[in-house]
Amino acid sequence: MENKKIKGRQKIPMKKIENEKALLSSFSKRRNGLFKATNNLIKEFDVDIGIIVFSPTSKPHSFFHPTTDAVISRFQNPDMQLSDETHLATVFARNSVNQLEKKLEELDIKEKIGSDRTNYLDQMTETRQKGWWESIEQLNEDEVSKLEAWLDVASLLCTTV
Repeated sequence: MENKKIKGRQKIPMKKIENEKALLSSFSKRRNGLFKATNNLIKEFDVDIGIIVFSPTSKPHSFFHPTTDAVISRFQNPDMQLSDETHLATVFARNSVNQLEKKLEELDIKEKIGSDRTNYLDQMTETRQKGWWESIEQLNEDEVSKLEAWLDVASLLCTTV
């Protein structure tokens, strides 16, 4: 540990980036971070929010929740009630976001299950390649249980394919 060559994560000083490639890359990363932080504000506090950012190449990027009209109307007149049409669009947008978030959570769970299954099968393949299964008489109780589990998984895979 004494000869540590990596400095680890460090704070980058806030100054104008002169290298154009580094500037564009950094802008893209920071813009994504800003939009993620904005999304977290929406989830945690159920706020209406709008952001407009122009890139160094003058390309506009925007993020509005729930809708552009709802945010602009509230900005222009904070005390004004939203029109029925804007209110319905707002409710629809929020419901759509909530449904998509639920689907994303479900897909994340399925991805984790698939990843865990792949890791398990990879471990079983690696174990099989080591050759411990060749002499079953020498297996201890734990190894027999692993072999049985692997055979069960393999038979399930064969029947589903």
